[in-house]
Amino acid sequence: MTEQEDKTSYSPTSYSPEDLLLAIEECFDRGWTDGLPVVPPIPSLVRRFLEHTDRSPSEVVWRMSQVKRGCTVEAAAVNAAMAGCRPEYLPVVLAALEAVVDEGWPGHGGWQSTTGGGPLLVVNGPVRAELGFNAEGNVFGPGFRANATVGRAVRLVVLNAYGIRPHELDQSTQGFPGKYSLCIAENEEDSPWEPLHVELGHAADVSTVSAVHTRSTEHVDNRNTGDARAVLNDIADTVARIGPMTRRYRRVVVVVGPEHAQQLAGSGFSKQDLKEYLVEHSSRTAGVLRAAGRAEATELYPSRQESAGVFASTTAAPAEGGLASIPDDEPVTVLRSPDDVVVVVAGAANAGVTTVLHTLGFPPKTPGNAVVRR
Repeated sequence: MTEQEDKTSYSPTSYSPEDLLLAIEECFDRGWTDGLPVVPPIPSLVRRFLEHTDRSPSEVVWRMSQVKRGCTVEAAAVNAAMAGCRPEYLPVVLAALEAVVDEGWPGHGGWQSTTGGGPLLVVNGPVRAELGFNAEGNVFGPGFRANATVGRAVRLVVLNAYGIRPHELDQSTQGFPGKYSLCIAENEEDSPWEPLHVELGHAADVSTVSAVHTRSTEHVDNRNTGDARAVLNDIADTVARIGPMTRRYRRVVVVVGPEHAQQLAGSGFSKQDLKEYLVEHSSRTAGVLRAAGRAEATELYPSRQESAGVFASTTAAPAEGGLASIPDDEPVTVLRSPDDVVVVVAGAANAGVTTVLHTLGFPPKTPGNAVVRR
């Protein structure tokens, strides 16, 4: 499209509906999509995005050494436009990319892994209300442009700027629906605890995006008891589920529904108490693990290379005898410390529902975090 053609792009009589459909199909033909239609990134639209940041369009947000490719601010704007973002979302998209990189998984093969995970993005601070991020009912579901398109923009950057595509550099065995988009805001108003960004050292009036590379979401639907400790036991059971186990230890995100959060706080549990409880009670017995064929996965084995050959486990050397020396009825815990539990409050205060998100393992830092620079 020429500059002259682009100058008339906002006139309602410039293009017919058929022209717009052809532009969308051309984006498919060029391989720019995630399988869903995208907004054609005409230059004037991209310029509107770039007006919302003082960063140079040519500035590289991050260069991925494995693929020898980087993403510039302009490339992020192009992909945000295609994702359906509003121009004013661009600073949040840039912060989301920086948070994902800050956690460390992209540099250690997380985007290419056979596990097939994707980043959970958590938005905190005033930008939630200013841009319309959903923190309440259906927080993991559809219906909210900011949540859906910011998460989608990050995935389009992975596909288009870094070239990590399924059947090519993306080695995912089955994948994960969150790879399309997984962006929520914390329900700070209904939470009895300090929000995630304050826990990470920011002032309450600072807007941030945090990122955790996740691989599944599992509901804990417990609205049957007034006993807070029983709710904690239910959450601990989900945290310790055998299926996600690739190593003895793991990191998890617990998105606590406001009703559960208020129930726990009302019984005297702080956020730190919740983390410590899960560390102590998230376990399976050695016999159950052996019966599920997880004896090797539960060893404290030394560093080993993943199939992608790009990162190593950070778990310690084997304990004497490993799992074989543990009696069948002895609990085997799956969390090393409270630092391996990320707690966020989100959702509606209308039912006792919490969600546990399992992660791939141990990146250099969890969660990644970046300030939204507007």
